[in-house]
Amino acid sequence: MKPLTHRQQAMKAAADHVTALKRKGALAGHPRRARALAPRPSVHALRHPIAHIPLFGSISAGFAEDRSQEAEGCVSVDIASLGIRPTPRTFALRVQGDSMIGRHIVSGDIVVLEHGMSPRPGDVVAALIDNESTLKTYLVQRNKPFLRAENPKYPDLIPAQELVIQGVMKALIRKVDSKG
Repeated sequence: MKPLTHRQQAMKAAADHVTALKRKGALAGHPRRARALAPRPSVHALRHPIAHIPLFGSISAGFAEDRSQEAEGCVSVDIASLGIRPTPRTFALRVQGDSMIGRHIVSGDIVVLEHGMSPRPGDVVAALIDNESTLKTYLVQRNKPFLRAENPKYPDLIPAQELVIQGVMKALIRKVDSKG
């Protein structure tokens, strides 16, 4: 059998790709026109709706700060990309500071949190500690909860009076800088 020329190999590869796209349902043939193909609407777009998660300002990932939480709007995210199914208790906060760089959470990131969940040791939480909000890792030692920064420049936060968990982190959204 004679080997295929480069042109024949390229045409076969293209035909194989078209066949695979038809088999997966991404391309459809026209019923009245030979060799006419059209893309079908994305099956994934129909399966994964967009979630609109309320964005309530920013949270310090540094030293705890007294901040008022004002709604800035919402973050719209494809549920499949997010990896969680949002509930009415899901909310988002913009990170400010560098205390969580050890967990790859940097200033400008948006953390998606779930209100009303009980944190487990090691969870990243938005917490109100002695009336100041912060984003830290939740830990328990000798039955006493405390918050740990994931940057050695910052001390552990041990509540003097009260520690209120505002939300447990479920997802992280980062805008990638395309400037290189």
